[in-house]
Amino acid sequence: MSNEYTINRLSSIKEVSRNDWNALTDVSNPFVRHEYLSGLEEFDCLDNHGWIPYHLVIFSGNLMVGALPLYLRSNSYGEFVFDWAWADAYEKAGGKYYPKLVSAIPFAPVIGPRVLTNQNQREAKIITRMLIQHVLQIIKVNGLSSVHFLFNNDPGDIYLENKLLQRHTIQYHWKNKGYRDFDDFLDTLTSKKRKQIRRERNKISTEKLQIDLLNGNEMDDDKWDIYYDFYCSTFYKRWGNPRLTKSFFKSISVSMPDQTLVILARLGSEYVAGSFLMIGANTLYGRHWGCLSQLPYLHFELCYYQPIEYCIKNNINTLDAGVQGEHKLARGFEPILAESYHWIENSQFRSAISKYLMHETSEINIYLQELKSHLPYKTTSLS
Repeated sequence: MSNEYTINRLSSIKEVSRNDWNALTDVSNPFVRHEYLSGLEEFDCLDNHGWIPYHLVIFSGNLMVGALPLYLRSNSYGEFVFDWAWADAYEKAGGKYYPKLVSAIPFAPVIGPRVLTNQNQREAKIITRMLIQHVLQIIKVNGLSSVHFLFNNDPGDIYLENKLLQRHTIQYHWKNKGYRDFDDFLDTLTSKKRKQIRRERNKISTEKLQIDLLNGNEMDDDKWDIYYDFYCSTFYKRWGNPRLTKSFFKSISVSMPDQTLVILARLGSEYVAGSFLMIGANTLYGRHWGCLSQLPYLHFELCYYQPIEYCIKNNINTLDAGVQGEHKLARGFEPILAESYHWIENSQFRSAISKYLMHETSEINIYLQELKSHLPYKTTSLS
């Protein structure tokens, strides 16, 4: 390690100032901002779900020049790059898979930087390399099984040169190709798909629903109470206890009002459904949805069509509406590959995982091409 740099571990992101942390990021990805990550810690979103902060920061003298959001995990819930089979095989062979280290945004499978730095390209590579190697040393010294960098868009060559294993998953993103308005977007679709979307939106219109788009500073306590009931209803139906707390949602509407967006649907004065999104410079991130009344196509309206209109109106390049959902293809979303990188300390198990990933990658690439063949555009050229 160069004498120029020192690396410290944080048990809470609040051990460094918001200004120092945010100086390493930009507004393009709200999930790596100090306000978002500290909100998760402060408002009880992490401990009960097995996310223990283990962040690393790197200094050049007294100046913080790099950071790595990092967590010690006692399970794999809320990661969305599934390694349950790995854990099961590891423990059947007599190993202890948990705890492990994970660099990711808890409960949010959003693509973005994991190593944060505002240095030039050469220094950024040095900082990234040092942080990766430091994490691998932590694994070795503490007898941990593995480390996982999930939904990573850092330059992959540094991870590969350190022998980490690359894994791909598929997400579905909508791309703004300079559309003037929603109808301009619809005109690029085949007649069948265009009519389908218009039929779905017309159904919402006939229900006489009112749609409210609210930034953080427009969300008062009453509206957050209403939205949180919607959010919890989805979790109770599908996954059990909600991951995010009402206090967390309220906190980021204050600390990040311009990057917080809630879309609420109401019948008269009664709200019946809502979706929660985060606004980046280039991407709108749809994260959570819930409803108390199951109205046909309301999910599509609040999670896809209203956000697409928002992207067009505000010149946002991409809508990331969350993982899963081949049904998104019919609504103009395109499949993309998301990357993650993994280090397994046990060499025999690492070799077995490497062989497994070679097969999995081949299958995913075949599946990706199949998905692309079902795009609804008149001319299916991916941007």
